Order: sequence, then structure tokens, then C-alpha cells
Amino acid sequence: IMKWLLLLSLVALSQCQLTKVSLKKGKSLRQNLKEQGLLEDFLKKHPYNPASKYFPSFGDQFATEPLTNYMDVEYYGTISIGTPAQNFTVIFDTGSSNLWVPSIYCSSLACTNHNRFNPSDSYTYESTNESLSIQYGTGSMTGILGYDIVQVGGIMDTNQIFGLSETEPGTAFEYSEFDGILGLAFPSIASSGATPVFDNMMNESLVSQDLFSVYLSSNEEYGSFVMFGTIDSTYYNGSLNWIPLSAETYWQITMDSITIDGEIVACSNSCQAIIDTGTSLLAGPSTGISNIEFYTGTSNGTVLPSSLQVSCSAISSLPDVVFTINGVEFPLPASAYILDYSGSCTSGFESTGVPTSSGELWILGDIFIRQYYIVFDRTYNQVALAPVA
Repeated sequence: IMKWLLLLSLVALSQCQLTKVSLKKGKSLRQNLKEQGLLEDFLKKHPYNPASKYFPSFGDQFATEPLTNYMDVEYYGTISIGTPAQNFTVIFDTGSSNLWVPSIYCSSLACTNHNRFNPSDSYTYESTNESLSIQYGTGSMTGILGYDIVQVGGIMDTNQIFGLSETEPGTAFEYSEFDGILGLAFPSIASSGATPVFDNMMNESLVSQDLFSVYLSSNEEYGSFVMFGTIDSTYYNGSLNWIPLSAETYWQITMDSITIDGEIVACSNSCQAIIDTGTSLLAGPSTGISNIEFYTGTSNGTVLPSSLQVSCSAISSLPDVVFTINGVEFPLPASAYILDYSGSCTSGFESTGVPTSSGELWILGDIFIRQYYIVFDRTYNQVALAPVA
């Protein structure tokens, strides 16, 4: 998968008194309850109601991070790091867990073409002796880890570990519209054991609910966002369909089947899938993708205009590809899986080979996510989907 190419104010200076400050904070209510063995009883007394926006005991703490839709292949937002604030655009990626940005220690074009963090300019930066190395589907980075204040959508995360890149080899990030990556998956897959941003938000009780929700616009329209700590029912139709996670690594779920016109074309005996905002296309095992393309009359291509494979005039006659998950059908219309670039069209399906213990993994990227408002719930480790309004 060509991730990112496909995939592709803060605290006033007077508050910090222009000196190094300690960023350590006390344990959250959730941590204390868990350590005392009282969390389960607390949740029973204060049950989570998907139709309710808040835990009543936590107050109204939530924030919305607007995302820029770049050509329907990248969705990125602006965060700030340090005091005074240094701004960076980042991909909010549910398929990884680390936060990192380019730094002044990196001199490759991938770094110099983007904003670079300067730790000497932040009065609240704390260095470590830890290193970081991440290999993505396309692209990689190495660097060091440090701590600083990170602001995301108005939420001030005061003790966040993040990566400062020292190398970004190749061209994967060189021409990207974003500076870095903010991972929203689980700590279990975080490189160097770094605490993910959303985990820190939960640990510091910065959100009313331990969940976030995502809306991705289509056709380069405005309005995309990640919303931390709440659900906005105005963005979806009907009811949210809750799906338990099958692994707490990526946001991984079990799919029942993939059908076209009622006939199973892939995932015949169930299969594993992840919901990945950092992948632009919809990817799966080569056999399954070939079957889908055979039944839809499309062929595997890329989003590059030089690899056109599909007649745009055929979109209106092509069938839905239906993903059945936890007993509920989630159709993907041809208008979603055929990418139209000013009259030049190509398939939005991509073959990949990501193994799991139960077979190769399907990756439900932005092509799928644009059709559904999605909630990522860490309290009960589940996701919810509903058709976008």
C-alpha cells in the first residue's frame, strides 16, 4: 500500500515563566479506579450509553480537530508542539500509534521541505536518551524521543512523548502535504513503547469519554474532522452499529463476508480487517481483490493518472460491494470505489499482503471511511459505524 502518497494560544509564556517546567501530572480518575479494582464497578454504575454524549461524572470535555481534504488521498490537521507553539500538519492515522514530526536534526529534503521542530525554541521541551525507528507501508523515519506540550484541537496534552525525526529516507514524505504523523492506534504497536496521544488524553482525563470519532468528506470538500471525547449524531443517519474489536493493536475487527449482488466474492469464512484513516485505498489479499474486480468489471490500478483502468461512464451501472460486519451490511457504491480524476477513472482497490494469525488482513481505508461516520471507542474496545448524513 502506498501509505500517505495514497494515504499519503497554547500556554502563554508568562504561565510558564520562561523556564523549564515539570510536565508530570497526577494519575487520572480512571487510573486510580483501575488500580484500586473499582473501575468495573464504576462503569456498571455509570453505564456507557452510545446515545448519550458524555459520562455525567466527567464534565463536558471534548474537542474537534478540523482536517484538510487533499485530493481525497490525504486528510491532515494542524497541531502545535512546545512553548511558544510550533505548528505542524499531521496525518491522524488510526493505522499507527506514534506521534512524530520533522526536526532541525534532519537535513534530508523530506524534512527541509516541511516545518521542523526546534527543541531549543521551546521552554517546555524535555529531552530523553531514547531513539525511535518506524517503517511504514511506504516510507520510514528514525529519530529521538522527547516530551513537550502538544495541543490538538484545543486540548492541551502537557506531558506528551513524541518523535523528532533525524532521517526520512527516500521520497515517500518529500512531497507530502503534511509534516508528520499522529498515530491513533493502540499502545501495543507503538514503536519504542511511546505513549500515544489519545492514551495521554485519557490518562490525564482530558476527554469526557474515552473515544474519538471521524468524518471524512468526499470530493475535496471541507468539513472533515477528528472529534475527541464525544459523538456528533448530526453527521450520520440511523443508528450506530457497534462492532467489538478482535485485537487491540490496530483498530481490528472481524468481517463476516464480502458480497456482490448477494454472492460471496471474498472473505467467505470470515476474515480480519482494520479501519485505517492513514490508507487512501481499500486493500486486501490479492485473490479477494481479483475476485472483486472480476465481478465489478474493474482492474487493479493506482490513483496515478498514468494507470487508468476504468471507464468513468460505467460507474452508474456497477454494483455495490457489500461488507458484512457483525451481521450488518455496509455497502460500498461504485461512486466510492471508482476514483474519478477529472474524467479519468481508476479502481480504488489495491492488493496487499499483511498477515495475521487468521489470514491476510483487509484494510478499510479512506475509500470506505468516507461512506461512514466512525466511532473508535477505547472504553469497551469497539468501533461503531453509521452511514454519513
